Amino acid sequence: MTLFPTSHRLGVLACGAFALTSLPLAHAADAYPTRPISLVVGYPAGGSVDLTARLFAEALTERLGQNVMVENVGGAGGSIGAQRVARAKADGYTLLLGSTNEIVVASMINNAVNYDSARDFASLGIIGSQPMLLAASKNAGVSTAAEYLEKLRSAAPGTYHFGSSGVGTTLHLAGEMINASTETEATHVPYRGVAPLVTDLMGGQLTFGMLVLSSGLPPARNGNIVALGVTEAKRSPIAPEIPALAETPGFEDVDINIWFGLYAPSGVPEPVAETLRAALKDIVQDDTFGQKFATAGGDLAAPDIDAVSFLQAETEKYGALVKASGIEAQ
Repeated sequence: MTLFPTSHRLGVLACGAFALTSLPLAHAADAYPTRPISLVVGYPAGGSVDLTARLFAEALTERLGQNVMVENVGGAGGSIGAQRVARAKADGYTLLLGSTNEIVVASMINNAVNYDSARDFASLGIIGSQPMLLAASKNAGVSTAAEYLEKLRSAAPGTYHFGSSGVGTTLHLAGEMINASTETEATHVPYRGVAPLVTDLMGGQLTFGMLVLSSGLPPARNGNIVALGVTEAKRSPIAPEIPALAETPGFEDVDINIWFGLYAPSGVPEPVAETLRAALKDIVQDDTFGQKFATAGGDLAAPDIDAVSFLQAETEKYGALVKASGIEAQ
């Protein structure tokens, strides 16, 4: 005597067979990772994004039990590396340590960018941020943000220049935010990276420059350039001696930073995504990582920040800033 009709038994057998064939896939997801992970950085070694990636990769390796290797794929303001990850297999073994430039700004000012951050990436979490620094040459004759403002307001528009690491970068937009906030007009000079910018600042060929704090702090503390203020509304814990620009009348609306997040190709299996989100949340709450990140000039994100909502808000903010700055997509 059978308990089920033949057709029912066949259905049960089929379901059982499907369950058995599904077990390796489920086990593979549960066991992730089973091999090394590539963490792509869209910039050459040595910059703030690369430094953050190397600190994060070390911490992620400890938590996942597999090597997380930083891979530098520089070019086009970080977008070449980002595009590589967007087109990679969505299995969790190719990740992006992304920053404001390639995740938000690049597509607004570069028509060659053919990925959509909201569509092509899974946001796994925000690691933290770092302020930028308005700096001056020692030959500029200014030592404070107030003196900078006085000098620019007393000169014809465009008399003075500020350098950044390239058109449409976060550093460029920070400089344009300062122009708009203070109703002054310093002309932008794009450089191919931070190193030549600092060289020209130190040599007096450039009067003012926008730098990520981690890049500007060493020459400022060595007395080779003059730190006028950081671009966040509060002082940086790593450099409390440098005032926030917003402390000076006329700069009250200046509040901008560069942030870093973890991204995977869209479609990454949810169990894999959850493993990575949990690891990131643990890392940003870890005191050892926090101390290393702070030493590099960074400020950790809140562990419960919603990465998707954050990306939407940042896209709106930078879209308005790009439009106000008059930067046209190339």
